[in-house]
Amino acid sequence: MRTVRVTGFDGADVLVQLVGAAGEKVEIGRIPRHEASMRRMEHPSELFEVGQELKAEEIGRWREGQLHLSARACEIPALRAFLLAFERGQVVAGTIAAVHDIGAFVHVDGEPDGLCTGFIRVPDLTWGWVNHPSEAVEAGQRITAEVIVADTRSGQVTLSLKALQEDPLISFADQVGRVLARPITKIVPFGVFVQLAPDVVGLLHVSELTDEPAETPDQLVDEGELITVKVVEVDLQRHLVRLGFAGGVDRT
Repeated sequence: MRTVRVTGFDGADVLVQLVGAAGEKVEIGRIPRHEASMRRMEHPSELFEVGQELKAEEIGRWREGQLHLSARACEIPALRAFLLAFERGQVVAGTIAAVHDIGAFVHVDGEPDGLCTGFIRVPDLTWGWVNHPSEAVEAGQRITAEVIVADTRSGQVTLSLKALQEDPLISFADQVGRVLARPITKIVPFGVFVQLAPDVVGLLHVSELTDEPAETPDQLVDEGELITVKVVEVDLQRHLVRLGFAGGVDRT
């Protein structure tokens, strides 16, 4: 964190001069508009004036080495201190504040009053397939999650529920070679997903379904139909089950 002095504005960016000890070489920096504040504004001049000193976080160098900084990362000292205390992999507790299409917002225990600092992206909610985050969590629910990253610039800590759950593919890995009749759960342009076990889905590529030209798999099968497939590969690293067609679709 650095102390800077506002020297002017370049469009919607804030131009600053780093404040150092007497005799130090003066360096000029820039605070991009989106890094100026978490508050709504039309222009940074609404919040800053020439000569004002403020704290800012270094975020990198652009434009032939010019230093770029973030004032928003230091805008709320209590929030900054809270976020800097986290480490990747740390386990925290909290309460689901709200559930939206993009994921779930979390009140993390110990966060500054009046703020909501946690967020769980949809892919980090569960190993299983969900059509909406509300299928995995609900507002008011107490949770324990693992820290992915704490970002002072966004004022948020990204969390994962899935990281504390056992990967269901680990126990499914010995199923390679088995032939199973299971329901189709989702059809996508390149193939179909098949529910193989609780929280385990496999992908059957459209090329496995027919030797004839087909624009999309939904010309061949429907969601909910039972399809007979062979487990060809369980890729734990990519968390993917590859399937082969084993010759049967039950439309009853």
